[in-house]
Amino acid sequence: MKPVLFTLVSLALAAGSAAADPLDVFGTFATEEENSHVEIADCGDGSPCGTIVWIDPASVSEGKTPETATDADGKKILGLTMLQGFEKKAKGWADGTIYNPKEGKTYGSRIKRLDDGVLEVKGCIGPLCKTQLWKPVS
Repeated sequence: MKPVLFTLVSLALAAGSAAADPLDVFGTFATEEENSHVEIADCGDGSPCGTIVWIDPASVSEGKTPETATDADGKKILGLTMLQGFEKKAKGWADGTIYNPKEGKTYGSRIKRLDDGVLEVKGCIGPLCKTQLWKPVS
């Protein structure tokens, strides 16, 4: 193989196998159930905060709209911060919290970006965690 062609092929392979930065969790994501979108932005201190920015109208209770839908505690869901308090770790963000509007409960949480761009979101009670995969929204 000619040196120039070998270099181009090597660069193409390296670019295709580049790993995503697990700390780059910022953007808008569809929850696993795909009934809402969460925008993750800087909380103001460099850590991520996730806010509910869209709710599927078909997923809200009868007589409600996405703008009037409320959580278990009666707070409006649209605009609600559901992810916060994270600390930067080598392999993602940990020691944060995730709020479940359906239950009105807060759980420990860890988040990180996977190589395919999907956000891995874990909600934990002690050492037991449930993992969800949230896809990026264009």
